[in-house]
Amino acid sequence: MTKRPNIIIINPDEMRWNTMGHMGNPAASTPNLDAFAQNEAVSFENAYCQNPVCVPSRCSFFTGMYPHVNGYRTMHYLMHDGKDTLFAELRKAGYKVWMNARNDFIAANVPGAMASQFDEFHAYAPGKGINARKGHGVIEGFPYSHYIGVVDEVTTDMEDTLAACERIRRQKDEKDPLCLFIGWMNPHVPYVTDREHYDRIDPAKIPERVRYSETEGKSEMIRKLREFADLSEFPEEKWKDLQRIYLAQCSYIDDMFGMIISALKEAGIYDDTAVFFLSDHGDFAGDFDLPEKAQNSFEDILTKVPLLIKPPKGEAADPGKTSALTELVDFYATVMDYAGEEPGHDQFGVSLRPVIENRQNPNRQYVFCEGGRRACEKQADEYHKYGDAGPAKTSDYWAKMNAEADDDAHEKGTMICDGRYKYVLRLSGKDEFYDLKEDPQEKYNRIQEERYASEILRLKLQMLKWYQETCDTVAREYDSRFLTEESIKKAE
Repeated sequence: MTKRPNIIIINPDEMRWNTMGHMGNPAASTPNLDAFAQNEAVSFENAYCQNPVCVPSRCSFFTGMYPHVNGYRTMHYLMHDGKDTLFAELRKAGYKVWMNARNDFIAANVPGAMASQFDEFHAYAPGKGINARKGHGVIEGFPYSHYIGVVDEVTTDMEDTLAACERIRRQKDEKDPLCLFIGWMNPHVPYVTDREHYDRIDPAKIPERVRYSETEGKSEMIRKLREFADLSEFPEEKWKDLQRIYLAQCSYIDDMFGMIISALKEAGIYDDTAVFFLSDHGDFAGDFDLPEKAQNSFEDILTKVPLLIKPPKGEAADPGKTSALTELVDFYATVMDYAGEEPGHDQFGVSLRPVIENRQNPNRQYVFCEGGRRACEKQADEYHKYGDAGPAKTSDYWAKMNAEADDDAHEKGTMICDGRYKYVLRLSGKDEFYDLKEDPQEKYNRIQEERYASEILRLKLQMLKWYQETCDTVAREYDSRFLTEESIKKAE
């Protein structure tokens, strides 16, 4: 490779890994992503986010840092000093960075923070942004289902996609390499789609959802979410329709992905470009009788995400699916690797280049995810953003915010998974353990079963080792230890 590649990062919000056809979902309609994975990209079927909600996950994978290291583990504490993000570092290296408004990791209220991340910025036009799907109402009697249904038109994300395509077409005349980040709202709630995408999904092929009545020993957060959402009487046909709409939203994502790829080819820069497609976390989408997500619940449907990577032409690639265990912090390290840049800060990702070159190569032995808060950290839940009275009951997120306000439900938890076994440590001791081979849908918490005692102990010790290794980082800059006359004068 004689020149630095363009970097294209495509980031849908709340997309489960198993919403694509090549991941085995018979009802999925994702022909562009499926062809991409088959012919040109490596698709990671065991890619885990480091926090199951938007902001902490993005603050993690845009820096290669775990959420616990610098405290970026809530929805309302975003990055203030963005000098060590992927985008700031690529800008420093000479990349021209384009992004849209849906970034969810840099604090918009901090002067200069956003501007440090990009050269070009696309803002939403009135009526075309993240609220373009609102205002249609939800099914009567179930205000916290996030279910809307089929509408005449869905415009969310399309204007951003068209703007990104226009910027890509201009790149053929540019000297500096492009780093383009597009963050999509879809398939984030509410569950709403248009007729075209809805009709693509055959309801008869949709896999059966996991019903809460079938489970044993699930978390207090799931119990509280169900209590406040009050969906026990939500009709089964509506759960099926909700699943169908969610898959239709993912099909809409696939269309826009195809538009980005076509623009790269039309501009003649596809071969010179590394393409990264990843989501930040998943969605219950009806499983466990719930919509949306939870910050300290660690089922695969929330923590496993799509991750597809196509390197630039000239770099070795072994297209197809890989089962290599992967964390999203590895995304940061991989982008920097293909850009030919060394991270400007200590970080915990490992480049996925060896797996991209040979899908049989291993990556990690264990993956981790973390979420929740300590009882004293009231500012870490969305409920208290509205003051002691909390949000109005008319808020779409009233049920979730009330569940998060419960100290027991929202307690800190950490997940470790080795691909076969998953262990979740909680401060209260209400731990979870799943055998993913016997129970891939994580219905049955086996934490009390003696036959798993040795595996539970092994995973506990590995988690301790991981925390010891990642509990902090040492600053690279040196400070003077002793005062001098000159330093005192400067201080004055």
